[in-house]
Amino acid sequence: MPARSTTLPTVLLAFAALIAAPVSAGAQTYPDRPVKIIVPIGPSGSYDIVGRLLADQLSKRLGQSVVVENRPGAGTIVGTQAVINAPPDGYTLLVGGLSNIVFNAGLYQKLPYDPLTDLGPVALVFNISYTLVAHKDLPYSTPNEVIAAAKKDPGGLKLANAGTGTGQHILGAAFMKFTGTKFLEVPYRGSSAAFPDLLAGRVDLFVDSTPGALPYIKSGQAKGIAILSSKRTAQMPDVPTMTEAGVPNLEIDSWIGLFAPAKTPPAVIARLQEAIAQSLPELKPRFEQNGGEVIDMPPGQLKPFIASEYGKWIKIIHEAGIRLD
Repeated sequence: MPARSTTLPTVLLAFAALIAAPVSAGAQTYPDRPVKIIVPIGPSGSYDIVGRLLADQLSKRLGQSVVVENRPGAGTIVGTQAVINAPPDGYTLLVGGLSNIVFNAGLYQKLPYDPLTDLGPVALVFNISYTLVAHKDLPYSTPNEVIAAAKKDPGGLKLANAGTGTGQHILGAAFMKFTGTKFLEVPYRGSSAAFPDLLAGRVDLFVDSTPGALPYIKSGQAKGIAILSSKRTAQMPDVPTMTEAGVPNLEIDSWIGLFAPAKTPPAVIARLQEAIAQSLPELKPRFEQNGGEVIDMPPGQLKPFIASEYGKWIKIIHEAGIRLD
């Protein structure tokens, strides 16, 4: 999973040599006109937040206007493909994350691009965890109690998801896979449609982003069962992690970052990475305000990390039989 930090030493040190080294002619002239960041969803949610925060910081660091263009459609495919088809010159960039870079490759048999070869990571910057949340009167309050009940009565507990192929759907499937349980899955059109039924007790459980679940848990309208992450969150210190409950492989983080067409010159990528590294201390509190954390990952670890995530999640999606085409 992405490494996270409060002091950001790893990334800043990783870029120290880069900043001090002679810059190539390509990096010296880049950018000499406005840069566009495409967000492959509408103007809301974590992708849009990350895109706009990065655009603001990069405008300051690069000395050029950096604008955000929302280009939703076909489950992020339209916006993602638009960047892949753009000239690989660093002037059209993509907000990419676990959903459009990894999940879609498993969900679509005929995806019109290969995210591992047609795109290259510039930086991963933002991370959010997921939480298993329950109806407040469910007679189970720990991960082990939920798992035991589900094994005793397969399909007896109802697990909401935010729609077929969504992150919530896939993470719910991962929960069942790694715990050897079976729930009755109930799909909704988004988290906002699922929560009213969870609060009313028409469904029992829901795996949602921690920022999405937090208000309901803090208000007592629902209860947090466990965080699907490597550590507890300061916002809900009493909610344990799945690892603490002895459930392996359920350290799941949804990462988001900046990507470029695969053949973008290395000097341009380095220029963007330098600007992002300089921006991380300022981005850190802004990301935390939006329920996430800064990712601390040196550039050399980006491709291996994404390849490992790709292999892990494609297997889970295929084994769960989740398809969108």
